[in-house]
Amino acid sequence: MTVRARIDQLVTSGTFALDGGTWDVDNNVWIVGDDEEAVVIDAAHDAQAILSALGDRRLKAIVCTHAHNDHIDAAPELSEATGAPILLHPADLPLWKQTHPDRMPDGELTDGERLSIADVELEVLHTPGHAPGAVCLYAPALGTVFTGDTLFAGGPGATGRSFSDFPTIIGSLRERVLVLPAETVVRTGHGDGTTVGAEAPHLGEWVLRGH
Repeated sequence: MTVRARIDQLVTSGTFALDGGTWDVDNNVWIVGDDEEAVVIDAAHDAQAILSALGDRRLKAIVCTHAHNDHIDAAPELSEATGAPILLHPADLPLWKQTHPDRMPDGELTDGERLSIADVELEVLHTPGHAPGAVCLYAPALGTVFTGDTLFAGGPGATGRSFSDFPTIIGSLRERVLVLPAETVVRTGHGDGTTVGAEAPHLGEWVLRGH
């Protein structure tokens, strides 16, 4: 059966700030849906650019893979412009409040929850480590998983800053992400994508490298 939903990618630029440091970054913003409706995964940096990419589609939700500022800085403006709710795992509220102390998310993401958009579902996988409330979004009908900053081409996301933990992210990858079908395309928060099959054999190397 042909799937109607598609994936659009937008790259936006801005800064990531945490623990007193600031870095220039390019972020992947993912738009999943059809010609009528969509969800945005990680509203980064530029709400107007995201609105332009959406066109006249109805935005059903703004889904945050985690609450580092570079993944959520445009979320309130996008929500105000569209009426779409902002969804975040509650374990990342301390991080969220660092960026948006006067605007809370509208709803909570829970492990195992399924978000319906067009004719597909996104399954929420709670994958802490890079951040306490980090999630990945698995869309089996699209053969893809949106990993935010949990998994990149070449290894796990960074764990050297506040609210992060290396053994935790390794556990998340081992138990939740790398068990997905090998052909699953990994769409990341920054940079190029990869596949589960390309990354899974390297788990042991990452563990050794992380100690």
